[in-house]
Amino acid sequence: MKERFYVTTPIYYVNAEPHIGHAYTTILADFMSRFYAMLGYDSYFLTGTDEHGDKIDQAAKANGTTPQEYTDRISAIFRRTWTDLGIGFSDFIRTTEKRHVAVVQRILKKVYDAGDIYFGSYGGFYCVGCERFFTEKEMVDGKCPDHDRKLDYIEEKNYFFKMSKYQEWLIDYIEKHPDFIRPDRYKNEVMSLLKSEALEDLCISRPKSRLQWGITLPFDENYVTYVWFDALINYISALGWPDGDKFAAYWPASEHIIAKDIVKPHGIFWPTMLKSAGIDPYRHLNVHGYWNMQDAKMSKSLGNVVTPTHLVDRYGNDQIRYFFLREMTFGNDARFSEDVIIDRINFDLANDWGNLVNRLFNMVSKYFGGAIPPFDPAEPAERDDLIARFGSAARDYIGLAKVFQTSTGLEKLWEFIRYLNKYIDTSKPWQMAKEGNTARLSSTMRNLLEAVYAIAVLLSPALTKSCQAIFQALHAENKPRHPESVAALSILDTGKKITDPGILFPRLEKGSEEAGAPKKADTKKQGGKTMAAQSDGLVDISEFGKIDIRVAKILAASRIEGSDKLLELKVDSGIDERIIIAGIAKWYEPDAIVGKKILVVANLKPATIFKRTSNGMLLAAKATGSDAPVLITVDDAIPAGAKLG
Repeated sequence: MKERFYVTTPIYYVNAEPHIGHAYTTILADFMSRFYAMLGYDSYFLTGTDEHGDKIDQAAKANGTTPQEYTDRISAIFRRTWTDLGIGFSDFIRTTEKRHVAVVQRILKKVYDAGDIYFGSYGGFYCVGCERFFTEKEMVDGKCPDHDRKLDYIEEKNYFFKMSKYQEWLIDYIEKHPDFIRPDRYKNEVMSLLKSEALEDLCISRPKSRLQWGITLPFDENYVTYVWFDALINYISALGWPDGDKFAAYWPASEHIIAKDIVKPHGIFWPTMLKSAGIDPYRHLNVHGYWNMQDAKMSKSLGNVVTPTHLVDRYGNDQIRYFFLREMTFGNDARFSEDVIIDRINFDLANDWGNLVNRLFNMVSKYFGGAIPPFDPAEPAERDDLIARFGSAARDYIGLAKVFQTSTGLEKLWEFIRYLNKYIDTSKPWQMAKEGNTARLSSTMRNLLEAVYAIAVLLSPALTKSCQAIFQALHAENKPRHPESVAALSILDTGKKITDPGILFPRLEKGSEEAGAPKKADTKKQGGKTMAAQSDGLVDISEFGKIDIRVAKILAASRIEGSDKLLELKVDSGIDERIIIAGIAKWYEPDAIVGKKILVVANLKPATIFKRTSNGMLLAAKATGSDAPVLITVDDAIPAGAKLG
């Protein structure tokens, strides 16, 4: 029997349409589901929408519609957005569905019959935005700390869940299961709450005299269920608790993914609810940070919300998936920036991965007529070393991804991708072809094709579309996809004709209205004058300090077909490997400058030169009366990345 993996997103509250915070969580869950399926697990992925409560009732009224009509519309937008993003959820649950309502009422009755729900009076300051009561200690100047809004004092009779009864049990459970909540900082946050003060019992109802939009309590028709007690139950109602086959199969393998603002309901409310109902806790609660805009949390009220549809339309689906999975270190906050998206696309996807694939496919077409060449054991071309390097990268990537650390895991794969680009540069296939060393050339190309296929397998949960394009180009759609199967780099069929996958990741320009369009000149004003028009021709030290001049090593150089002036240089800047287009072809032969250390402007805005993107500029000097540029070279003892200054 297959091992199982069950991953959930929070069900998203339908008081607003989806934004990138929702998109990140859902893309991460989709990646994890595909990743475990790649490892051979029976994987199940749940998402959906949370549709009851005060905020929904108010939003419906503000839109001149009924709560049901309003939730139908917004829930459909969420579902359509995830479909448009290629999200492969197994189930999409809505809390207004009959299957969910029935399970919520059954859980309520079970907990009530166990003596863990009682009726009592309560007075407190209520925030509609948070849909909960605040103590005076929690408020800031009499206001909700999250919504900066004066709170109304409400006194009413309600039903309460004896959450305090399970405080010591939960402390003991977390201590015995130290990875129950991860990363550790969020486990520590929950433990601090549990150990610093006595838990209050949880108010789990709202009187219908104040709120009609909710699930009626099974033991009192005058009350509806508090939205959190309702919403959390989706994780088991979707599996058909208590008797459904899916519940028995998947719940023991449950992995919740949430943002850090809902740790308390998931880390305290939910486990104690499950304990009271006689249900085993989930396996792990996996908590991520916020995406910040200009160092502030993304918020509709602040007007800094970016929609996932906008991003995919502008940059592409795989590109956005990669950005999210690569840019956020799981558990930490991350800064959202479209400039960083473009950098990730240009440097990681286009320069490293896309360039590797395109270079390789072009060489196979040129040297072997597009047929996958055989591997010659007599000329292995460092195959054992490649296998060892791939194995190490794959183990690191898989180990890190299993604990949701996708950013670090992907970097481990990228180290191997960068090595393969260096492998091409050092093995020099063009030189082998020129010298007639066909056996070694054949093994080199075969090694690279096998490595590209193996990487595409590991990357396929992240880059779903482009990896499929690579499989099709290699005619390997039906080949094994398990990491252990591809580790020996011996999967592909000799003689099979490859096809052109096209440019997988076109390079983009920053600062344009349309992605990929050339950027317009920027004339920032300073003291009433534009920086480009200083009358005295002098540069302020603060302006000079913005120029990042670094030592870089030339890794590869080649002439650009159709131009007698330009060379395409691949350099190691110490920050990354990048392409620089330089007008020195008349004076320097490509082979003569490979290995030299030069000075480059590392933070120059990318420019399109001869239909190529140049990411920087090298420094050269001209002698008086001469047009010939002389490269400024530095001592080889100075490492790449060293800054001038």
